[in-house]
Amino acid sequence: MGCLPLLLLFPLGFGLGYLIGGSRGGLWGAGIGLLLGVLAMGLFIRAVRRQHRADG
Repeated sequence: MGCLPLLLLFPLGFGLGYLIGGSRGGLWGAGIGLLLGVLAMGLFIRAVRRQHRADG
């Protein structure tokens, strides 16, 4: 479940980049989507761990 943002943002970034800038835009969009997905995944896992500690 933690990797869901990555699976959503990577292809979304590629698609938007491809629509805007063709092949080169798709590459940039995929890179940005990958970066945002990894950051969102880290924030999600951090929030779940924090919630788990509060319940403990």
